[in-house]
Amino acid sequence: MKYRWRNRIERLFNKLKNWRRVATRYDKTADSYIGFVSLASASLWLPFVHVA
Repeated sequence: MKYRWRNRIERLFNKLKNWRRVATRYDKTADSYIGFVSLASASLWLPFVHVA
């Protein structure tokens, strides 16, 4: 069970690295960086939640 969650988290971070801003850490403060990571994560998560 732990392996499955670890795998999902690793895949999420690999997808987030495609977002150049996250990969290069353009944000100067930790709060703005975490905010953008949260926004990017939500945008990746929405297609799985919203099933038509």
